[in-house]
Amino acid sequence: MFQKINIVPRWLIFSIDLAICLFAYLFLYLLYHKFSLLAIGFVDFLGEAFIFILVNALVFYQFKTYAGIIRYTGEQDALRIFKAVAVSGVILSLLNFFSFQMAFLQVKASYLQLSLNALFSFSFLMAYRLLIKFTFAYSRNYKLDRKQVIIYGAGEAGFATRRVLAHDAKSNVSILAFLDDNPKKAGKVVDGVPIYHSSALAKLTKENEVDELIIAIFKLPISKRNALIDLCLDLGIKVLSVPPMSKWMNGEFSTRQLQAIKIESLLEREPIQINNDLLNTQLARKTVLVTGAAGSIGSEIVQQFLKYEPAKIILCDQAETPLHQLELDLAEMKHQVACIPCLADVRNQARMEEIFQTYQPQYVYHAAAYKHVPMMELCPSEAILTNVWGSQIVADLSVQYGVERFVMISTDKAVNPTNVMGASKRLAETYIQHLHHRQKKTKFITTRFGNVLGSNGSVLHRFKEQIEKGGPLTVTHPQITRFFMTIPEACQLVLEAGSMGDGGEIFVFDMGEPVTIIELAKKMIRLYGLIPEIDIKIEFTGLRPGEKLFEELLNDAENTLPTYHDKILIASVRNQEINQIKKHFEQLFTLAQAANANMQLVAKMKELVPEFLSNNSVFEELDQETDQTKIIDLKRVS
Repeated sequence: MFQKINIVPRWLIFSIDLAICLFAYLFLYLLYHKFSLLAIGFVDFLGEAFIFILVNALVFYQFKTYAGIIRYTGEQDALRIFKAVAVSGVILSLLNFFSFQMAFLQVKASYLQLSLNALFSFSFLMAYRLLIKFTFAYSRNYKLDRKQVIIYGAGEAGFATRRVLAHDAKSNVSILAFLDDNPKKAGKVVDGVPIYHSSALAKLTKENEVDELIIAIFKLPISKRNALIDLCLDLGIKVLSVPPMSKWMNGEFSTRQLQAIKIESLLEREPIQINNDLLNTQLARKTVLVTGAAGSIGSEIVQQFLKYEPAKIILCDQAETPLHQLELDLAEMKHQVACIPCLADVRNQARMEEIFQTYQPQYVYHAAAYKHVPMMELCPSEAILTNVWGSQIVADLSVQYGVERFVMISTDKAVNPTNVMGASKRLAETYIQHLHHRQKKTKFITTRFGNVLGSNGSVLHRFKEQIEKGGPLTVTHPQITRFFMTIPEACQLVLEAGSMGDGGEIFVFDMGEPVTIIELAKKMIRLYGLIPEIDIKIEFTGLRPGEKLFEELLNDAENTLPTYHDKILIASVRNQEINQIKKHFEQLFTLAQAANANMQLVAKMKELVPEFLSNNSVFEELDQETDQTKIIDLKRVS
C-alpha cells in the first residue's frame, strides 16, 4: 500500500498566496513612505489594496498557482508563479495608466513601485514554499539514517536524478556529490551539491561513508564503466544506473526505475561493428526460417533480423508457450516484417517438409537444439534425435528446396567433447560439412561460441534465484572457468559470420578471457550489496556428469585463420570424413530409438567422434574398454 499524503486544501493555499502578496504590497508601501505612519494615507492604501487583491485573485485563479503540492515545489511551480505575478503587474500598470478615466479604480503607484511589488511578491511566494518544502524534508528524515549517495555524471541526466531523489518521499538519501569526467565542471556547485572530477571518487569514499553510486551518464565507455563498478564493489558501494532516456516520462523518471547494475553489464565489451550493407543486400525482401526461434538465441536473432526488413520470418519452435510469447512481443514492435509462427519439432520430417514447401525459405538459421549437459548425459537418445537427426532433416530439406544459406549454431562444447551434448553437436557439424561438399546450391556455415549470459539455463539465473532466497550459491568446482558472451553480441556475430561465409567454414568467435565461476558468484553477491561468505555462503557441489573444468573453442589439432572482422575467426578443422556417413547415422538413429540402448548409442558416438572422452560420467567405462582393446591389439601385433 502507498503511504497517504496529507495535502493542504487548495482554497487555503490560494488564501495564503493572496495574504502574502498583500503583505508584500504593504511592506513596499511602508518602505516607500520610510515607515512613517503620518505619511501614509490609509484611505488611499485600502483602495489600492482592494484593487491589488482583486487583480491577483483573478490572475492566480487563472494560472492555478494553488494547484501544486508545496512540499514538492519545483521549477514548473516557480515558472507558473512568475508568469502569474508578471501578468498581475502588467494589469496593474494598465489600470494605473487608465486610472484618470476610471476614478473608481485608482492605482497611484509608480511603475517602479509596481515593478518592485512584482519582485517582492514573487520572492515572498517562493520563499514560503521553499521554507515549507525544506522543513517537511528535514522533519521527514529527522533521526533517520540517510544513505550517502554520489551521482556519476553532472549533466542533464545527473541533475534529473537529483530532482527525482529530492522529490521522492521514500528515498531518504543525501546527495554527497556529483562526479564528472569534464575537468571544467569540477569545483562548481549545483543545488548546493558540489561537483568533483571523477578521479576524486577514492578520496570521497575515504572521507565519507558512501552507500550508493548512481551512474547517470549514457555514453560512458564500457571499459571505464566496468573499472568504476569494480572499484565500487571492492569498496562495498552499491551501484545503480539511470534508465535510458527513452523510458523517461515527460523528461522525468521515478526512483523505482533506478536499476541495479547487472552482471551482464560487467562482462560486456565494446559494441560490435557489423557489415550492415552486406546483410541488407542478402536479407532484404527474403524469406528466413529460424528454428528454435523461441529460445534465448533464436528470439534475439529474430529481433535483429527485423531491421534488415526481410519479407517473412518463419518462427519454428516446438515449445508452445515461449513461441506464443515471442509472437506477442514481436506484435508490439514497430516493423513491417511478416513474422509467422510455426509450431513444429525439427525431428518431425513431414512437418518440416510442409514448412519448407509452404514458405520456400531462402535463408535458414538453425538454432534448435538440446543444450543442457547433465540432462543429455541422462537422455543421450534425445540429444541424438534432436541435435543430430533434427539437424540432418533441416539441412537435407535446405538442399532439396534450394536454400541459399544455412547457418548452424554450434557450441564450444563440440571441441574435444567430454559429454553427450558436445559430441552430438560435433556430429551435427560433421554432417553439415559433409553436405556442403556433396552439393553446390546451398552454402552451409557453422558458428561456434561459448556460454551466453542470460540465456535459458544460464548460471546467472540460478545464482540470482539463490541470492534472492538467501543462499547458498552452489558452484561445481573452485577452478571451473567458462567463456561468456552477451546474447546480443553472440547473435550479431552469428549474423555477420553467416553473411561472410562462402560455405563449409566453421566460424569461432573471440570470446575474450575465460571467467572463473567462483569470481562470477562473488561479484554477483556484491552487486546485491551483500558480502560473500558472510551474508551469502558459497558451496562446492562437485562437477556434474559430462562437465569439464575448462572449455575450448578450437580442437587441439585445429588452427584459425583471420577474417575481415577481428572478432570472427575461421577454424581450420581437421578433415574428419566419415565413410558412408548416411549408413553410420542410420545406425545411430536406430540405437537412439531403441529401448535401454544408451551404452550402445554412446559407444557408437565415440566411434564416430574419436576425441569424445567422457568426464565424470557413467560412460567413462566405454573409454576404458576402448583403451583395453587397444592394449590387447598391441600385444597381438608384438
